[in-house]
Amino acid sequence: MMTEKIKTTEDCGFDRLVERYGTNSKKWDECEARFGRKGLIPMWIADMDFMVPEEILRAFEHRISQGIFGYNTTPDSYSMAIVNWMERRHSWKVQKDWICHSPGIVSALSFLLDTYTRKGDKVVIQSPVYYPFENCIRMSERIVVNNPLKESNGKFTMDLNDLKEKIDSETRMIFLCSPHNPVGRVWTKTELAEFAEICLSRNLIVVADEVHSDLIYKGFSQTCFATISESIAQRSVICSGASKTFNLAGLKTSNVIIPNDDLREKFINTLTRYNVCSGNTFGLMATEVAYNQGEYWLDRLIEYIQGNLEYASKFFEEKIPNVRLIRPQGTYLLWLDFRRLGLNDRELANFCLQEAKIALDPGVEFGAEGSGYMRMNIACRRSLLVEALERLKEAVEKKK
Repeated sequence: MMTEKIKTTEDCGFDRLVERYGTNSKKWDECEARFGRKGLIPMWIADMDFMVPEEILRAFEHRISQGIFGYNTTPDSYSMAIVNWMERRHSWKVQKDWICHSPGIVSALSFLLDTYTRKGDKVVIQSPVYYPFENCIRMSERIVVNNPLKESNGKFTMDLNDLKEKIDSETRMIFLCSPHNPVGRVWTKTELAEFAEICLSRNLIVVADEVHSDLIYKGFSQTCFATISESIAQRSVICSGASKTFNLAGLKTSNVIIPNDDLREKFINTLTRYNVCSGNTFGLMATEVAYNQGEYWLDRLIEYIQGNLEYASKFFEEKIPNVRLIRPQGTYLLWLDFRRLGLNDRELANFCLQEAKIALDPGVEFGAEGSGYMRMNIACRRSLLVEALERLKEAVEKKK
């Protein structure tokens, strides 16, 4: 459901200064302790500095006025909001019974490993990739198999020949990041179909992290992995939610969509064993309101972040040419190549912190293939992005 008034980015308040210090914000309040110095601009962890749609705040106010926060159920209206959103935004007809709850995507990964694999089984990742992928696998005592992405002229692609060679009889699962975090690729339908064919031929379960799937730049189109074919849908688990789209990560609510009845029943058994089948009262409410009433806000958000991307892209090209921006097709994350500066990873991290005074995610945390890179979060007001880029430019110029 669309809001009657099609609001502008100004109406949505994306340029507004919202003070986040003193709110237990991981991004802001933990920055000094994590990076070891004061005065940093935090552009690391993937959450946004934007207030959520006003419809969510009004729904919270109404619910809070009731004053009782006991045990809750998950209403059908919540599931139907997801069903309608997936069909409207992603052309995927989801059955409401396919939707399972998880406190978050990373939690879901651990639950899925516990459900479908055993200790010693192999699980594939495609590095450089969101670092909890590898952490979850290792902490679950499974074996990480790395199928690194290939990079050519600033574009990353899957190495499907390498994937074929590395899958063996002990390989049970693969984690697909779509869109890819941190490199920003939005995989084409053709790429996903070729990838899916390999996974089907080797009987792998594909766990697709699609939490950034609503954040796609103009000119690109996200393909939900489960829509490739009915066969792949029956071997797929789709992890999604409103947490990245609407800045709701702190409400600990995400969705795990499993079309296959047997796979879904096994997963629900795992959730039941850990007693995490039901959702957070405000997380469920926020997701439902966001999907039903927040579409106008998302459209303006993408417009605003694309403006940030265009500003950053031009700035790097004209003023910091020694730092190469890998232009993303989706997400609000930039993958920055600092290798021309000739610094090792420790020196690079210190350079960003001590000289540029900005807090970025070190690329090496996303795997060895991220060496020499840093990840920057541009989901912030434009003036803060400008300040961060100016700091980086001055630091690079002093280094010459």
